[in-house]
Amino acid sequence: MTENIVEMTNITRRFAGTDAPAIDNVTATIPKGKITGLIGPDGAGKTTLIRLITGLLLPTSGEIQVNADYIGYMPQQFGLYEDLTVMQNIDLYADLHGVTGQQRKETVEKLLHFTSLEPFTKRLAGKLSGGMKQKLGIACSLISRPQLLLLDEPGVGVDPISRRELWDMVIELSKGDITVLWSTSYLNEAEKCDNILLLNKGKLLFEGKPADFTDKGGSFEDKFISVLGGEPEQDSRLADMISRVEKGHEAVIEAKNLTKRYGNFTAANNVNFSVKPGEIFGLLGPNGAGKSTIFRMMCGLLRPTSGQAMVTGLNLETASGKARANIGYMAQKFSLYRDLSVMQNMKFFSGAYGLKGRKQKERIDEIIDIFDFRHYLYMNAGELPLGYKQRLALACAVMHEPAVLFLDEPTSGVDPIMRREFWTHIKGMVKKGVTIMVTTHFMEEAENCDRISLIYKAQSIAIGTPQELKNMVKTEKLPNPTMEDTFIELVKRNEKTDTAD
Repeated sequence: MTENIVEMTNITRRFAGTDAPAIDNVTATIPKGKITGLIGPDGAGKTTLIRLITGLLLPTSGEIQVNADYIGYMPQQFGLYEDLTVMQNIDLYADLHGVTGQQRKETVEKLLHFTSLEPFTKRLAGKLSGGMKQKLGIACSLISRPQLLLLDEPGVGVDPISRRELWDMVIELSKGDITVLWSTSYLNEAEKCDNILLLNKGKLLFEGKPADFTDKGGSFEDKFISVLGGEPEQDSRLADMISRVEKGHEAVIEAKNLTKRYGNFTAANNVNFSVKPGEIFGLLGPNGAGKSTIFRMMCGLLRPTSGQAMVTGLNLETASGKARANIGYMAQKFSLYRDLSVMQNMKFFSGAYGLKGRKQKERIDEIIDIFDFRHYLYMNAGELPLGYKQRLALACAVMHEPAVLFLDEPTSGVDPIMRREFWTHIKGMVKKGVTIMVTTHFMEEAENCDRISLIYKAQSIAIGTPQELKNMVKTEKLPNPTMEDTFIELVKRNEKTDTAD
């Protein structure tokens, strides 16, 4: 029988001021030397369970036995020092764990090579791409040579190439003496695990092999959604709230030779595209490719070095006030006021968009009903479950019925049910004439776009419908490429071209 590195017996954890426990009478094991996937919807209790295993939280009742001398823990939010370099962060963690002498030298060299961070040791952690930040987080978690590594959603906000690299790293780790518990909202990652634990509302619904979860057939995601209560309702109320948008422009969003330079570094290089009324236009690309820079210029949050960003026929530099009145923006990182309640955030943003009096009250009441905020109205936004944070950010972005909506990774880190709910809202708004520009690292979401521009090394390297992009990479060896295959292949081809040049 496989020795278990973690044994949990009737674990319950309650928090003051809440009715239901965050973890409810969970009994489970984590086998030694395996990769165990921890899955479940937002608010299921995944982070609470991980923090109980680390000892950062104590159970209200029950018992946890951890058969490991050292534990490595990487939290969901980037927890390193962004104003320190890669090497300074690694040195700090080595000091904290008392790793010295020859052992320190060998461990650091091995980790830098293992994570491909060798060329970036002098770069500030805050300047790393999303994938590199996660690799640095894993490196710092491994500095003490733990027997158990706990990773809380390491793939959130990371592009498909970097996610594959992270996964390859974890597989290599599990071949040694390290056991991995990997919390993830990417169900294709969960399918690769040796075992999975499925939580919902603090209860353990399934423990076992991924193949046993689907009964050796059917879609893993469909089974996941079925176990948790079925498909989200096709809710059209958010779209109904929006008045039909006038389609008076051939191109609602337009980038004309858009360029952004920081000294000698070019973040966006002569980018061109146009988006038609009522179209969903996707910007895809690896972390650090330049898509966030392009995105922020198109929203008027960043001034281009040269070129033009046009929205509803208006230049964002010369007519920014008029153009921004037509724009709704949902940032990649939660950007609302964390110390204000849900209600206070809605009042503030609706007021900032010019809503007042009876109109403001009616709009807020509609939003509360649509997004099911009634139980969270007086909770600080920073304390919300991730899915509700994203709901609140979207709600505040559409308060003023914008003609154009910019969504920067709107579903990053949320569960599949919440993702489907978001896309129901998005498609409903498009039917009303709203034009949407979106970035995403979920390749199945990219399939929902009418057209896509793939950004790599500050340039648009391909543009077209999802099927047109797939046709670009179709070969005998790859006769039916997925969107993820297409993304990776197009980036690789461009990489080869750059090397040849």
